Amino acid sequence: MKVLLVAVNAKYIHSNPAVYSLKEYAAEFDTAIEIVEYTVNQTAEAILADLYGRDPQVIAFSCYIWNWRLIGELLEEVPKILPDTALWLGGPEVSYDAPLVLERFPQLTGIMVGEGEATFAQLMRYYCRGGMKLTDVSGICLPGLGLTKARELLPMDTLPFLYGDLQGFQNRIIYYESGRGCPFRCSYCLSSVEKRVRLRSLVLVKRELLVFLEHKVPQVKFVDRTFNCCHEHAMEIWRFLHEHDNGVTNFHFEISADLLSGEELGLLGAMRPGLVQLEIGVQSTNPETLREIHRSTDMGRLRAAVAQLRKGKNIHIHLDLIAGLPYEDYDRFVISFNEVYAMEPDQLQLGFLKVLKGSYLYEKVKEYGISYRCQPPYEVLYSKWLPYQDVRRLKQVEEMVELYYNSGQFRYTLRVLEKAFIHPFRMYEEMAVYYEKQGYCVNSPARSRRYEILLAFAVSRQPAYEKLYRELLTFDLYLREKCKSRPSFAADRTQYREELRRREENKRDHVECFFYPVWEACTERLLQRREQPVFVRFCYDRRDPLNHNAQVIVGI
Repeated sequence: MKVLLVAVNAKYIHSNPAVYSLKEYAAEFDTAIEIVEYTVNQTAEAILADLYGRDPQVIAFSCYIWNWRLIGELLEEVPKILPDTALWLGGPEVSYDAPLVLERFPQLTGIMVGEGEATFAQLMRYYCRGGMKLTDVSGICLPGLGLTKARELLPMDTLPFLYGDLQGFQNRIIYYESGRGCPFRCSYCLSSVEKRVRLRSLVLVKRELLVFLEHKVPQVKFVDRTFNCCHEHAMEIWRFLHEHDNGVTNFHFEISADLLSGEELGLLGAMRPGLVQLEIGVQSTNPETLREIHRSTDMGRLRAAVAQLRKGKNIHIHLDLIAGLPYEDYDRFVISFNEVYAMEPDQLQLGFLKVLKGSYLYEKVKEYGISYRCQPPYEVLYSKWLPYQDVRRLKQVEEMVELYYNSGQFRYTLRVLEKAFIHPFRMYEEMAVYYEKQGYCVNSPARSRRYEILLAFAVSRQPAYEKLYRELLTFDLYLREKCKSRPSFAADRTQYREELRRREENKRDHVECFFYPVWEACTERLLQRREQPVFVRFCYDRRDPLNHNAQVIVGI
């Protein structure tokens, strides 16, 4: 007997903790279970050929919005080449409407509904030992028979640790959960379906985190939906990581910033730069929208918490917005954007509402006038507040935010350029229009070309400041890259060649660059307004752990 647990990940660096958890929970059948991971970038033909070569008797696919389209294609073809193989599905994409999925794919043997560890273990007993019927297995949906007995949720401490052996996880993101469920009821989120939070005991969590610390894995992402919903649990884990910091590993958490206490903020502020990064879902700053989607956010506390975190200059902060939510039209979304932008996050994700089957919002689409794409990820096309033309405009703005703000490559240039607009959103909005007029939206320009495009855009807005923008872009470029040649937009430094050569000979381990005077306000006093030029050294062997910028030494 060979049973394949199949994961189709969004990228190679991702892993699928679900299939590893199923296998570990059914450890008594370990020799019969094989995990295989693909990516959505692989062709169905290549995956089919690999599945055929493995010759399994059972295949179970782990289904999510990012892989469902490809899995649907595979389900049409697998029975043709493996006619005797039983096909099973599981995961959030198929749990809500399992009977409808079975109607669409009659070749399926069944679907595991909801939390799958105990269900899969029972299925393995059915296939490997016999003596029972499929209808005896709890937590599954069968063709023509519907759902079997519902399965109780497992205590968190009974779930296996997935990384006793880290072989195979090199150069991949490690996902870890210390809890399941969420105390909040956000209407667009499937986590609101589970009505309670289950936490793993701190003794187990600490023991397992030590494995990552001892092996110095680069990054661990906690998948807890709201990690700090329990103050004592969060404090114990953060305190443990602070005390056992190995100087290498980074831990990612999704939190609610307005829940952070003074004690938590103090502890986070004392951590090594780069030890922790925080993702904070703001989603909207519109009180009416927040009420409608059942988010009880104290926006004043959130702003204050983010400001306090930023003061420490030691934590990468990621803030999220969702476009397409009820009661938020284009103009009101602009306000949300500008208010979140003013918090100066390291990353600002402008996402779009996804209408997930089983969520509360899914039941309200008619009332909200929401139309969304039929194919996953079921993204909003329009609503009664946001017509499609506005969604399209926001998509273009999102692309500009990704290329120029979230890339972190244009920090100083953007700080000056945004002053030329009535508000920051207008800058990205006009940048998107410029991209479309120039034809850059069809073929996204290479990274090096983006500097030249931003220069042209900035000069079109403020021709008198061309020299300034050239210097700022050169500075931004050298902050990130140890360039072998000067960029085309950089100022001529021929007259300083001998002085630069002398300095470079004295400091061979650093790259040096020369700049003319620029506005002091835009560069945090790294460069001052001067009558005479100043030499700036970029130390690439000493980078900021949060943004990877080179250390800058001025006037040496």
